[in-house]
Amino acid sequence: MTNCYRVVFLSIVVALMLAMMPLPDWAQSFRPDWVTMVLIYWVMALPQQVGVTVAWVSGLLLDVSLGSILGQHAIGLVLVSYLVSLQYQRIRVFSLFQQSIVIFILLIFKQILVLWVNGIVGQAAETWSYFLPSLAGAVIWPWVFTLLRNIRRQNTRSSHI
Repeated sequence: MTNCYRVVFLSIVVALMLAMMPLPDWAQSFRPDWVTMVLIYWVMALPQQVGVTVAWVSGLLLDVSLGSILGQHAIGLVLVSYLVSLQYQRIRVFSLFQQSIVIFILLIFKQILVLWVNGIVGQAAETWSYFLPSLAGAVIWPWVFTLLRNIRRQNTRSSHI
């Protein structure tokens, strides 16, 4: 496993741990979709190495770790990563504020897909607070982007030595 894939793998594992971490009841509604945000970053930063396959595996791991319907997060992550891979060159040149708006739209899109699958099996959310994680993700995107970019740059600097 090359250094690049090791860093991507570790960051997705950390995102999975953040997705499973217990939170107080009041904060549960605001939990950002960590795995989707980390995946979006890596698809934008390394589109030739990270794509639909990584998204599918990450989604299956998220489904298993959250105990949700197998494949619902996977299909959402695959579609989001596909959309990002189509437009990554445009998204990369946006300001962090503009990227946050795009991230918000992508996170809402994924949540609607998950909500749709939950609705099919009779587990649909009944309140608007279902979409608060998308808003929280858009708000913290600049910090997630900056942190992952610094990790990627440090990794590429150390691998060339």
